[in-house]
Amino acid sequence: MADIIQLLSDALANQIAAGEVVQRPASAVKELLENAVDAGANDIQLVVKDAGKTLIQVVDNGCGMSVTDARMCFERHATSKIRDINDLFRIRTFGFRGEAMASIAAVAQVELKTRRTEDELGTHLRIEGSSYLGQEPAQLPAGTSILVKNLFYNVPARRNFLKKDETEFRNICDEFLRLALSQPGLQLSLVHNNNDVYRLRPGNLRQRIVGIMGDQFNTSLVPVDESTPMLKVNGFIGKPNTARKSKGNQYFFVNNRFIRDPYLHHAVMGAYAGLLPDGAHPTYFLFLELDPKKVDVNVHPTKTEVKFEEEQALYAILQSAIKRALSQYNVAPSLDFERETGLDGLDLSPKPSDQIRQPQISFNPHYNPFSNPGGQAPASSNGGGSGSNPSSAPKRTATEGWHDLYEIGKSASAGQQMPLLSSEDAHHTAEKPLFQLHRSYIVSQIKSGLLLVDQQAAHERILYEKYLQQLLSGKSASQQLLFPEQLELSKMEAGMLQELWDELARSGFVLERQSDLIYQIKGVPTELVAQDAGALLRQLLDQYRQNQTHDPKALHEQMARTLAHNGGVKSGKILQKAEMQQLIDELFACENPYYTPDGKQTLLTLTLEEVLQRLKS
Repeated sequence: MADIIQLLSDALANQIAAGEVVQRPASAVKELLENAVDAGANDIQLVVKDAGKTLIQVVDNGCGMSVTDARMCFERHATSKIRDINDLFRIRTFGFRGEAMASIAAVAQVELKTRRTEDELGTHLRIEGSSYLGQEPAQLPAGTSILVKNLFYNVPARRNFLKKDETEFRNICDEFLRLALSQPGLQLSLVHNNNDVYRLRPGNLRQRIVGIMGDQFNTSLVPVDESTPMLKVNGFIGKPNTARKSKGNQYFFVNNRFIRDPYLHHAVMGAYAGLLPDGAHPTYFLFLELDPKKVDVNVHPTKTEVKFEEEQALYAILQSAIKRALSQYNVAPSLDFERETGLDGLDLSPKPSDQIRQPQISFNPHYNPFSNPGGQAPASSNGGGSGSNPSSAPKRTATEGWHDLYEIGKSASAGQQMPLLSSEDAHHTAEKPLFQLHRSYIVSQIKSGLLLVDQQAAHERILYEKYLQQLLSGKSASQQLLFPEQLELSKMEAGMLQELWDELARSGFVLERQSDLIYQIKGVPTELVAQDAGALLRQLLDQYRQNQTHDPKALHEQMARTLAHNGGVKSGKILQKAEMQQLIDELFACENPYYTPDGKQTLLTLTLEEVLQRLKS
């Protein structure tokens, strides 16, 4: 049998490696920007066309390359960052593997123009699909310019799986902003389809955050600064009122490298314990500086996942630093030694349910308290006058009389039974007995036993189908705001708002553009009048940014789910009988009344047989 194992060609090996390193245009942008920073540039320009599919160009004023280095940088495992195995344990540069340029050149048409400061002439090199097309001297400014054209032109399957331009461009913006935050002292610009998107001047970290996120962030930032022999933590965290329901503005940098780490995120969430509503995520821009020997960055091809040598100690230091910052700037509650602690945990504020409810009293107008046991009333001492006719008074005992005089009113429907849930129970009448349990559940008697409805889950299902129908049909119902709310957005948020403009209008939002970044909310979908319209709109934008869905139906379902969750009646709200009646009627009119859009059960039935069985057990 002939030998079957053979070495792959360099071109094929590079294409395979490109599948890990260059997954989309944003991956190429990340590698090129990081190379520019490693080259010592302080002015970097990023030019993109068609969300990077047609062109990605990075121009920097860094150290440049010699003629030989320009050719060598496209070879696999060729790098200037490390020399031996020990260098892996003291990495402070972004790149070190020597795979990025070779991977990009394997799946695109690349032009490299570069010149060192000390050289009179630079070099112009062209490469396509790992094949060199030529290299010649050229008169160039100092620094490097790299053009990546027609990405994945020779890998049609990969190109076909790219998402729409809006989504791919958002990913490019994410990579650009991560590098911009990690390098606030650099001048950076981003141009897309000949339109200026970002022009960031050098400054400090606060100025860079405000320049990216908008002026509204300036008053919401709380500085963090903690230094220990093991770890230095600095940066900014957001006040609790800036927290959002979806993740979006959480940034960790380790030795200026952006990372994702759920364990450290948990430490941050623990520091905010008791300050955030359920499901909310705080904003933070945190920089961790530690000995490179204590962290392994060579874990994942994208280098966004790292391993720490003493992560439990880092967890404790990080959480302590954030708690200290929150308390130092009077964000977290402080101790008050003058307060009586014996009443802690008690909510002494008056509630609607605490109001005294007057019983319904019925009385017998013919009752005579002076009647004798035989039923005859004594004669009036004044001759009767205006007294009632004794002969017309019924014969009662004294005990019976007092019960008749002070009868607690009962519901006329208390003894009625409800129909079955399967076919007849779904048809509710105004006469059925209803009451609210713990301000969270609606309880009703049915023929087969007991019906228990989760008021919040039921209302979410009702609103979900309502909003989804509006989005699909384009027939929206809007409630005008008495005082329009002004909303200041970042450039990325403003771009996403324009992409979602039609869908937001379908759902019931009425928006007016005041400037490039300032919008006015004049109307909101019905049922959402009492909500924070600006926060809800930001949540929709964050979810759109994260999910990046192609399917319009999936987008509509996501929006309807978010609107329903925010507009649904919450547990703890007191409902009148008419409100309970309406909610149940609308629930059983839904296409799927039994579950919320997230799969949570909306109602529960308990049969008499189950009750008897539980009582006998």
